[in-house]
Amino acid sequence: MTPEHDANLPAILRWYTKVIRFFAGTSLLIIVLVVLAQVVARYLFNTSLIWAEELCRYLLIWQTFLLAGYAFQKGEMVAVDLIPGPLSPKVNFVLKLILAVPILSFLWILTTSGYAYSQRFTNQIIPAFDFLWNSLTGNRAAVSIKYVYVSVAIGCGLLALHIIGALIADFLALRAHREQPVQHHLPEI
Repeated sequence: MTPEHDANLPAILRWYTKVIRFFAGTSLLIIVLVVLAQVVARYLFNTSLIWAEELCRYLLIWQTFLLAGYAFQKGEMVAVDLIPGPLSPKVNFVLKLILAVPILSFLWILTTSGYAYSQRFTNQIIPAFDFLWNSLTGNRAAVSIKYVYVSVAIGCGLLALHIIGALIADFLALRAHREQPVQHHLPEI
């Protein structure tokens, strides 16, 4: 997505894009710093940060699910465009619509099941975070692991919204293209 295209987006979508990009950059920076601290602790001080691997794993899980929709929005998902190439825009849209139905159904199942699954772990805490917080403050953090598991539901829901948004944008573009008068070029005599 080019900066010119970003300017054409509604304000809420520009805000959403900024938040997702900020999360992507910040979480990647945290992962790099934590892994670097783990390497320094292990090889220079012969100790280990027991929470480092767990924190990086949870951040990567959130990155994967939150950024999948953003990658789709930017057109960075893997796609095979063998069939749509020679088709007319209208047939291409119908093909996208047909393919979107099972994909959106699957994402709906993942969203609802992922949320239900995450709620099963409300009372289970993240052990490394609790250990770290207890070491720093003397109190238990008691952060539930459900906040890690709910990333599946949130990420799949956002990806579904991106797909629906892309279908609406394609439909509006197809409609706008159809409303323009067709100019026929007559051969010169």
